[in-house]
Order: sequence, then C-alpha cells, then structure tokens
Amino acid sequence: MAKAPQRWTSKRRSNRAAGKAPRMANGYRSGLEAKIAKDLEERGVAYEYETFKVEYKVPERDAKYTPDFRLPNGIIVEGKGMFDTEDRHKHLLIQKQHPELDIRFVFSRSSAPIYKGSPTSLAAWCKKNGFLYADKLIPQEWIEEKPNGRSP
Repeated sequence: MAKAPQRWTSKRRSNRAAGKAPRMANGYRSGLEAKIAKDLEERGVAYEYETFKVEYKVPERDAKYTPDFRLPNGIIVEGKGMFDTEDRHKHLLIQKQHPELDIRFVFSRSSAPIYKGSPTSLAAWCKKNGFLYADKLIPQEWIEEKPNGRSP
C-alpha cells in the first residue's frame, strides 16, 4: 500500500529553506568539510563539528551561526567552497559583534574571485577584513597554535 504524501506545514523547514546545505551521507554539508574532518582525524586532532551556535544580530532580526569546526585551542574554522555575499556579510557582522572569536577560513581555492568577474579574490577579501585563511586543509600551524583566549 502506498504511503500518503505528507502535508506541508509552515513549521517544517528544510535545511535549504533555512539557508543551510543539506547534510551528505557522511554527516557533513560539503565535500570540503568532509575532507577537512578526515584530515584532522588522520592527524589525530580532536575537533568539534557544528556543536555550538553563536548568536549575532542581523539588522532588524536575531540570528544564529553554527561554526563548522572548533579546534581544541578555540580556533573556529569554516570550510568554504562557495562564499556568497550573504555569507561574507554574516561573517563581518559576527566579527564585529564577537571580536573574542577567532574565525578562520579554509577555501577550495582562495585565489577564486568573490563573485564571477570580480577583481577581488577570496584571499584579498580575507586580508582586507582581518581573517586568516588557507587552501584545501587546515594548516598544522593553526592546530599547534596555543589558545589565545579569544574563542569560547
């Protein structure tokens, strides 16, 4: 017997509707995040994946941000293949409202433009806005860095 289709309710939102990519079978939201996690595991580095939320205010509304990775030293690492305008704006708001957080980015390719045809690369955006970044995987130096008391 066929199952009756579920009725849509306004209370139910998909990850995509909430602005998040759906989780893949391995539990991560992107291939880059899975690659970063695998690398950390192979290096024997403890980490947390999307285990806490950071509250911040978007003008006219409250919002929450779930960081991808938090290392034992408190460094927060975001794995980014795509880094659209909304996401860049979000990180600038968080940086302003939470200067105690040490948020860094790992890009698939930091030399990529911030949008098609832009002369500004992801790396240049990070430098301009005071964010540290790397390509492909988390650098060992970040893992070995002593806690600086900035992140919770």
